Amino acid sequence: MQLARIIGTATATVKHPSLEGARLLVVQPLMADRRTADGDPQLAIDTVAAGVGDVVVITSDGRLLREVLHSEVTPARWSTIALVDDA
Repeated sequence: MQLARIIGTATATVKHPSLEGARLLVVQPLMADRRTADGDPQLAIDTVAAGVGDVVVITSDGRLLREVLHSEVTPARWSTIALVDDA
C-alpha cells in the first residue's frame, strides 16, 4: 500500500475487456510527507470515487483487483482502496 495523489484521469477508446466500465486515474505515488513524489505516475483503477487532487491509498493487490473487476485475467495492477483525510 502507498499514498498517492490523483493528478488526472485517463480515457481509452480501446481497452482490455476486464476494464470495461472501470474509471482510470493517473496517480502520483507520494512519500510519507504527502508532498514528495515517489517514482513515476501510475495508472490506477478507481474504487473509491476519488477526484483530481485527492490523496488516496493505492495497492497493487492483484487478488483484490480481480475481484473488483470480476475478471481472472486483467492487465491492471494498481487500484485505489481509501481516501485520505486532510486532518
